[in-house]
Amino acid sequence: MLSPPDNWLPQVPLEPLHLDWLAHAGIELAILRLDQIDPLISGNKWFKLIEHLRNADRVGAEGIISLGGAHSNHLHALAAAGKRLGFSTVGLLRGHPQETPTVKDLQAFGMQLHWLGYAGYRARHEAGFWQPWQTRYPTLHPVPEGGGGWPGALGCMQFRAAVCAQLQGLGWSDYDGWWLACGTGTTLAGLVLAEAGDHPVYGALAVPGDHGVAQQVETIVQQAAIADPVYELFDASRGGFAKVDPLLLEFIEKTEQASGIPLEPLYTGKALLALKQQVEAGKFARGTRLIFVHTGGLQGRRGFSPQI
Repeated sequence: MLSPPDNWLPQVPLEPLHLDWLAHAGIELAILRLDQIDPLISGNKWFKLIEHLRNADRVGAEGIISLGGAHSNHLHALAAAGKRLGFSTVGLLRGHPQETPTVKDLQAFGMQLHWLGYAGYRARHEAGFWQPWQTRYPTLHPVPEGGGGWPGALGCMQFRAAVCAQLQGLGWSDYDGWWLACGTGTTLAGLVLAEAGDHPVYGALAVPGDHGVAQQVETIVQQAAIADPVYELFDASRGGFAKVDPLLLEFIEKTEQASGIPLEPLYTGKALLALKQQVEAGKFARGTRLIFVHTGGLQGRRGFSPQI
């Protein structure tokens, strides 16, 4: 069995986040601490993987083959899950061989790595991409980059119930929307499915628009046939995927000092800075209550250790 038992999901803490710019605007923010659920399979990755693992069990697969970069949180979580649960994992990596803290972990967890170069990795969306890999690894189940797609979104639907179960502890009767970083759009799509139009979901794009996040979300939402999905996407990429600048790093440092909550510069840091900018621009009325999803990814900070 690749998938863990049904009672595997840990409790996800929901905490108030008090920052000066929120108080000045009269905005209340609670943070869903997915970074705290597991030391290795952190953030939204457990949830995005679970339905993929169940699908692999259904077809009798012996392991998983998937894609990512040299700092991939998805591959890191997948490799750790494989080691913990005892199934084989293969990673198809963007670019050329390099040693990063993440890559060293993947190897230590027993993941077999193949470097595709950059052109080879760009071909991942082309018809027939998986065929030679499935011929080479016939017992492994393919999972899209980032654990994306319909199965990944289904796993992330559970966040709504986790939040609703903890609202009373915040003294809230309800909330007015979600704010989170988007890499593939899968987590956002899962929340859109769970909300079914009840509350808006705001996505801060940590990648450029040409990465297809909007198309991914639309495809998943159309599969669910939701009549009136409510979501909105904002550009938070700051010039491109993995682009980091002094303003962002300064914001992360000050926020961590003020809140004690660790952030990383590729997703959570960019998403929270984008929220600050929207709040200061008057996007949200005073009294608005938002849920910020901490999507984890803190292991990726190691690639930026000289800076943060």
